Amino acid sequence: MSVFGDLVGQDKAVALLRQAAGAAAEAVAGGRGAGMTHAWLFTGPPGSGRSTAARAFAAALLCPDQGCGHCEACHQVDVGSHPDVTFVRPEGLSYSVRQTRELVLKAAGAPTLGRWRIVLFEDADRVTEAAANALLKAIEEPPPRTVWLLCAPSPDDMIITIRSRCRVVTLRTPPTEAVANVLATRDGVPHETALFAARAAQGHIGRARRIALDEQVRRRRDEVLSIPRSLTGVGDCVAAAERLVKISTEDSDAATTALNEVETSELRKVYGEGSSGKGLNRGLVRGGAGALKDLESLQKSRATRIKRDSLDLALLDLVAFYRDVLAVQLGAVVELANEDRRHEVEALARASSPESTLRRTDAIMKCRERLAANVNPQIAVEAMTLALRSPV
Repeated sequence: MSVFGDLVGQDKAVALLRQAAGAAAEAVAGGRGAGMTHAWLFTGPPGSGRSTAARAFAAALLCPDQGCGHCEACHQVDVGSHPDVTFVRPEGLSYSVRQTRELVLKAAGAPTLGRWRIVLFEDADRVTEAAANALLKAIEEPPPRTVWLLCAPSPDDMIITIRSRCRVVTLRTPPTEAVANVLATRDGVPHETALFAARAAQGHIGRARRIALDEQVRRRRDEVLSIPRSLTGVGDCVAAAERLVKISTEDSDAATTALNEVETSELRKVYGEGSSGKGLNRGLVRGGAGALKDLESLQKSRATRIKRDSLDLALLDLVAFYRDVLAVQLGAVVELANEDRRHEVEALARASSPESTLRRTDAIMKCRERLAANVNPQIAVEAMTLALRSPV
């Protein structure tokens, strides 16, 4: 199977990338490396496979057969060990100008094994304004064998001077049946469960897999979707908000605690903790105090990001629920993301108006905006739950 096999329902994008990889190989063979498009921007909704497409394209550029999927180059790119591919994924809330300048210097080197030196930058929209300007300079005048692959939800998430210098690859939300087929054939998920997970994840392949295979993920989704019917009083609204924030905090703790311990332990060893020799341990640990402080700052930022992302995912589940309610109210013939909760959806649709459903959806989106602006999560979510309880 070729490297593009994981791009479910993205036939148009795959055709474009295959053609580009072939043209790049011809350009290198003809000594025309400078004619290659050196900056690409992969865009699409969450779960569409932006980073998967970028990784597949990186493999196709380095593979002698433009992405065969079984050669050494394809394997190294797939596992993230190819020396000519730099993978970047901001772990904190943003990516700083200092980090970007270091990345630009690294990207300027000549490839060691392959035809190209490739930088695959996931969540490139997280760069700060100063970092975006530093990145722009690298994209404007790249070395002849360096290729930048940037990933962002939409072109508008990047500053116009960057996106105007990139070739944009637009991905779409994969169809439910296509996602379900992947779960059934590759993960052995029963077809009905696969369909349920694909609908619930709204085409997000990674989340669909987690919903299908992880009971805890299903349980937390149920907790979130039980909120609309629980908002019978002000006290219930406050309790629901507290529950949502608690869920996101637990997700963050589960994702970061073990990783933080390993990173801190390894850094302490690098700076000599536990080494023998008179005065050696104390001096090296003291010398690493600044590095340890930087690591703790990064870990704190990463935890905040994971917490915010988890909370945002819960809010998107609520948006999907009210979208289903609105679809029923308007008689739209569409697939419901919450088909497993059709009874609840139809009950709320009968008990409220389309106008109130839209107001509730707006309240959720406003909460997302406030969280992005660093409003205290508890306050932002409480305001949302109170608005969801408003008279119909």
